[in-house]
Amino acid sequence: MNLKANTILITGGATGIGFAIAQQLTERGNCVIICGRNEKALHKAQTEVPSLVTRVCDITDAESRRSMLEWLKANHPNLNILFNNAGVQYHRDFNNDAASESLDQEVAINLTAPIHLIIELLPMLKLQEHAAIINISSGLAFSPMADVPVYCATKAAIHSFTLSLRHQLKSTGIRVVEIAPPIVDTGLGGSTRSEGASNRMMVTPKEFAMETMAQLEAGQNEVLVGVSVDTRRLGEALFERMNNRP
Repeated sequence: MNLKANTILITGGATGIGFAIAQQLTERGNCVIICGRNEKALHKAQTEVPSLVTRVCDITDAESRRSMLEWLKANHPNLNILFNNAGVQYHRDFNNDAASESLDQEVAINLTAPIHLIIELLPMLKLQEHAAIINISSGLAFSPMADVPVYCATKAAIHSFTLSLRHQLKSTGIRVVEIAPPIVDTGLGGSTRSEGASNRMMVTPKEFAMETMAQLEAGQNEVLVGVSVDTRRLGEALFERMNNRP
């Protein structure tokens, strides 16, 4: 995949792996637009990387997405790559407190909002000579952590959806790519990590982004980094080992 001279939208691009990817892509000479709900975080990201273009947008809100779409059409009509990166993760214990008040938000941010955004941006992407939709799933899509069950389920759904979308769009000029991160040292999950994964090897956002860029440039349609290679290969066979740790 050509990662130079593109116009790219990254959801949730102000922090974590989204910001690390945005940094790598700006260094390659792309116009990178990051969107998110937190205006302060967007401003901080732009302070660190002045060439970033920012847009406040709640991707779970239809009107907010519509407003961003109109802004993109007017200001960035050459948009040709979408990174569906925004995600949240909540611990849920169905024996005690399943945190039901955040359930709809977790499903919306991780699953339904990216699908809505794809539907709404497809007409723009189809106008470009070379375009791509890149969905961020997780190594936990293949072998879940039981203490973050809804997060894992939404990422498994994104994996499944990406396979189907790639099949449906194969006759178009739009590439459909899945990136399955390993455990990355970010604030996902409120700066906590799944108990079963806390002592497993984590990578830094920069390490993850650099390896991701290398695999994208090599033409991979499924980018697996770190322990995601094993969770993809072994799948649910790893479940007991990952979830029954001293």
